Amino acid sequence: MIEVKSLIKSFDGNLILNNISTKFVQGKTNLIIGQSGSGKTVLLKCLLGLHSPDKGEIIFDGVSNKNMDEAQKTLLRREMGMVFQGSALFDSMTVLENVMFPLKMLTKKKDNEIIERAKNAINRVELDKAIQKLPSELSGGMQKRVAIARAIVMNPKYLFCDEPNSGLDPKTAIVIDNLIQEITKEYNITTVINSHDMNSVMEIGEKIIFLENGTKNWEGSNKEIFSTKNKSITDFVYSSELLKKVKRFL
Repeated sequence: MIEVKSLIKSFDGNLILNNISTKFVQGKTNLIIGQSGSGKTVLLKCLLGLHSPDKGEIIFDGVSNKNMDEAQKTLLRREMGMVFQGSALFDSMTVLENVMFPLKMLTKKKDNEIIERAKNAINRVELDKAIQKLPSELSGGMQKRVAIARAIVMNPKYLFCDEPNSGLDPKTAIVIDNLIQEITKEYNITTVINSHDMNSVMEIGEKIIFLENGTKNWEGSNKEIFSTKNKSITDFVYSSELLKKVKRFL
């Protein structure tokens, strides 16, 4: 579990995150949603340690970031998996080499163990037949699955995904959503997803944090969205044409 307490972050005097407090639950898919400029990307980067909060703290399974020494911070980074918006694969590396990369960089494991673990991760995302292909030979959805395999190969406690469905067609996006949720439960990971995709919210939003102008405006589950009286979240969710049609039948 990740607990955020009274988090404040500003840049050049501009307040981006204003007193954010929430919990990201282990074994569930936790989504951060909000309009562009709402602060969701900054919050994700604070969780990753890429930004240092001005005030407040982030607690990872009982250990506050305020109390961590450099050795603990290094260990924490190794317990994090990241799926980037554009997959961020190495063009000159095969699927296997891409997935092996964090093991070779961050561990002292022997080559045979690295290959075995990478193959297991690739099998988990059902890409064993593409193991020797280059990213340019893969579809967008397959590239995203490689990125997921690379993110889980270190057996992380925490999985972060930045717009994992960006650029994917709706059918493929559902496949990626379901895969992330399956892996979250299978490995009991604390998964945090930064998303603007309302289909993802409705499909896998077990815990949702809605940011508006840098504040936490609402939190709950995808089931609770349909019954909330919070106008900001309902306006945001029903801004898509598909959900406008759904609303008319409720």
